[in-house]
Amino acid sequence: MPRMFIFGLGYAAGHVARLLPTQGWEVVATGREGDIGFDDEGTVRMALADADHVLSSVPPGGQGLDPVLDRYGAALAGKPLSYLSSTGVYGDAGGAWVDESSPTGTGRRVARAEADAAWCDLGARVYRLPGIYGPGRSVFDRIREGRAHRIDLPGQVFSRIHVADIAAAVLRGLEAPGGAYNLADDLPCSQNRLVEAACALLGVAPPPLQSIDEAGLSPMARGFYAENRRVANGKAKRVLGWRPAYPDFAAGLRALKATTSPAIASTAPDVASAVQR
Repeated sequence: MPRMFIFGLGYAAGHVARLLPTQGWEVVATGREGDIGFDDEGTVRMALADADHVLSSVPPGGQGLDPVLDRYGAALAGKPLSYLSSTGVYGDAGGAWVDESSPTGTGRRVARAEADAAWCDLGARVYRLPGIYGPGRSVFDRIREGRAHRIDLPGQVFSRIHVADIAAAVLRGLEAPGGAYNLADDLPCSQNRLVEAACALLGVAPPPLQSIDEAGLSPMARGFYAENRRVANGKAKRVLGWRPAYPDFAAGLRALKATTSPAIASTAPDVASAVQR
């Protein structure tokens, strides 16, 4: 049985970990849901020696260093590698499309761009991810908790990806050539459209349209709106043979609504009309 070692068993990597055994893989991992402590160096190194593939979802640390490469980089030599990165490495594109040939390192996530480049240099399959959503982490949860916003920024668009599509792509990529791969759905759109469609499905009024200052957003949330780009996924489709099961936000919202508690998911108009706008 092949063994996958995962650094950082969080939300996205956790979905990968749950899918791997269905394909005959054993999983060993660090992270909040893992079975090995990251600082248990002896155990980690022994597990890495037996690993057939290594996946890291650990972001750069406070000093800008990649904790995995800084501590265990030498033990990764010669191993097949995968890394969950971010499309934030592209910075602001003014709403234009970005692909894997687009410049990186010009945005607010300089440390992430440097880590991304370091993993690419090691021959890893580097998956650049936009906004991740899925069960327990979606616009439905933000609406329920009163954290959903509609921000008055005409022309602002974002790409997103369902967590199940990330897991499917990582499995597709286990034997793929190293390099960067954008994973995103096929329909970049504004956050406002997403919120409005989700509210329609729930049968509730959307939040008011506000400026960033009026919304009282955190610095992290404000940074989210500071960049504007559309993420192209053509390389992942061509090279990995991957297709998103949730190609647009409408498909993703319908799937999530089907598993949402009846107290929230009341009868409401279909979201298809929102996709066409």
